[in-house]
Formats: sequence, C-alpha cells, structure tokens
Amino acid sequence: MKIKKFEFNMFPVNCYILSDESGEAVVIDPGCFYPEEKQRLKDYLSENNLTLKHVLCTHLHLDHIFGNPYLFQEYGLRPEGGQQDEFWLDQASAMARNFGFRYEENQPALGRYIIEGDTITFGNTQLKALHVPGHSPGSIVFYCEEAACLFAGDVLFQGSIGRADLAGGNFDELREGICSHLFTLPAETRVYPGHGPSTTIGYEKANNPFFR
Repeated sequence: MKIKKFEFNMFPVNCYILSDESGEAVVIDPGCFYPEEKQRLKDYLSENNLTLKHVLCTHLHLDHIFGNPYLFQEYGLRPEGGQQDEFWLDQASAMARNFGFRYEENQPALGRYIIEGDTITFGNTQLKALHVPGHSPGSIVFYCEEAACLFAGDVLFQGSIGRADLAGGNFDELREGICSHLFTLPAETRVYPGHGPSTTIGYEKANNPFFR
C-alpha cells in the first residue's frame, strides 16, 4: 500500500491518500480549505491514474472535513464516518465563525455510517474500522493489518492524545479506548495522526505521558 501525506494549512492538518497496485484509492480526512490545496489532491489522483473509491473521515470536526464538498462535486462520493459525529456537519459554519473566518459551503450528508469492526475495501487492500470515542463521539481509527499501520485522526498523537473538551468529548473514554483498541495492536504498528508527525504504538505505550 502506498501512502501519500498532505499537510494543509487553514488548521495544520494531515490528509492521506492510500492506494495500491490496483489503481484504486481512498482519501482520509480531506482538510483542504484553499483552492490550491484542493487542486493538489486532484492533481495527485490524476497524475497517478488513481480511481477514488472512498472519502473516509476519522471524525467530523471542521478542520478534517473542509474538502468533503469539493470531493463530492468532483467525484460524486459522499463522505463516510461515524453517525455519532453527524451533528457537527450542521455546525460547520458556526464553528468557523468561532475561529474568526467564514465558511459557507454545504457539507454533504454521510453516504455510509462506519461502525466498529467494519471493513473498507479498495483494490486489494482492507482497512478495519475501530471506534475510539472521546475526542468526538464518533471517532473512527482505520487499521491496515497487512501494512502494519493505522490512521488515528485526533485520537492519538506523538506524545499526546486528542482534546476532550469539545461537544461529545470524554477524557476517560478516550484514554480507555486507546488502551483497549490501540495499545493491543503490535508494537511496530505505525500511527499516522491527524496532526503532527507519525509515531508507533510501541513508542506511545512506553513514552506517552498520558499513560504513565
């Protein structure tokens, strides 16, 4: 599996395009706000002859969904994510105003609710969905056992965990979910978070201050 990371700048956020030898691909957390950022995604897909099959959202906070309307317009794909986060879609404009800027695009409705244990398939690759609430009630982590990696959204970071003070957040639930769902994975599992650099499960189990 090939992993392409994009870093977008309205809120510094990581977006990932995953693809394999079949030419099929998925986008995880399209946080592209500016026109040139949206064009970068489109150019990468086009230049690599990739067919986009899924738009996956680890959660529906504003910074992770900026690009959903664009991808729906360009590729006809509705985003997929946790139903428990759906209320955030209607609050996107209000949340932007809280941060001092305008955002008036209509967010497309979720095309599929992803739940614990679901498998998302593209080409010859499978991602397993793990529901790890606490940062948001519908937070989903996508785990690829074959490639020994996971896409953690804002659940787990290098040396930190997601904030739990927004609507639907719960610190104890987040911490417990990381222990039961993520820290049970092999130590060498590479963690690709929604912000900042990648890490590994083993490193976080040994060094993350939230688990000492």
